[in-house]
Amino acid sequence: MNPTLADCHIPSHLDVPEIDVMWTGIPDPRSPLGTRNRRDWRRGAAVANAVFNATGKRVRDLPITLDKLL
Repeated sequence: MNPTLADCHIPSHLDVPEIDVMWTGIPDPRSPLGTRNRRDWRRGAAVANAVFNATGKRVRDLPITLDKLL
């Protein structure tokens, strides 16, 4: 926990791991281009954990909306 943003580590391109691209052939209906990204699942979990840490309310399905927090 950092008291200011000046103490936070801001990731650079060297901190991001290599992105693995694969073709599933199944379009995503939520994406305008029908594309899927394997990292979206991990990113959603990270956001859900951040929301839990900030609010104390566990949300287990995406998208996280205000009505789910209330």
